[in-house]
Parts: sequence; structure tokens; C-alpha cells
Amino acid sequence: MKVNSVSTTKFVYIQHQDRKWYIVDASSAPLGKIAVKVANVLRGKEKPSFTPNSDNGDYVIIINAKNVVFTGKKFEDKEYWYHTGFPGGEKTVTPNQAIAKGVMSKYIRKTIRGMIPNGPLGNAQFAKLFVYEGTEHKHEAQKPEVLEVQ
Repeated sequence: MKVNSVSTTKFVYIQHQDRKWYIVDASSAPLGKIAVKVANVLRGKEKPSFTPNSDNGDYVIIINAKNVVFTGKKFEDKEYWYHTGFPGGEKTVTPNQAIAKGVMSKYIRKTIRGMIPNGPLGNAQFAKLFVYEGTEHKHEAQKPEVLEVQ
């Protein structure tokens, strides 16, 4: 039986990958568009060597989380839900309140986490995301490239 070389799958091993670093300004586009673009880069879906069962994504840094953009009336009307673990401990936070408390980076991470698979593979991919409230970050040595989000 002859094997067609076109139909064989080539796998990229973790040792042979070159991972890039990208930086995204959260004040440049709406949160949803940023989240989709970042989730695709973290998973490696924009690379020609994408394999769904391996971690071949890149690192992403998000800055200016406190200046995140929302469209429509989501800034006041959208609610993030969480539970404290105690009876009657349901809490909701609007983006306006989260920015005032300085915890908007937590909710940006939560938005992107929902777009990445669950389990050990998703945990490894999600560990390559860094979110900062301001413009300062500690990854200048990696020389991150600007990731454009429209």
C-alpha cells in the first residue's frame, strides 16, 4: 500500500518551537475583539503548524486594563458574577465598579479563559497570558511585538 505524503500530519515538537511575545493595548479596541485575538494567539491558531492537541501558542502581554473599551451600554449594564463560598454570597460587579476597585485585569483574564479549552492543555496555554492595569510591565527583555487588534 502506497502512502500519500500529502496526507501525513507533521507535528511540531515543543523543543523545536520558537515562541514570540506580543503586547496588546487594551484601550485600542473593544474587550470582545481583544479577547478573541488573544485567545487565538495563545492557542497558536494563527500559525500554519496549529495542532489542536499541543501547546504551540505564543506569549501575550495586555497593558492598560483599566482603560478597557466597551461598546454600547455594557460599561454600566454588564455584570460579572462571582460567589464568595458562603451562604448568600452571590456578588455582581459592573465594569465601572471593577475599574474603580482596580481589578479589571481579573475580569479580562476571565473573559479570555472562557475561550481556551479546559484541562492541562488549556492551563498551559493560559499561563502564557500576562495582564497589567497600567502601562508598566516586567517583560521588556523579551522585546514584545505589537499585536494589532481592529
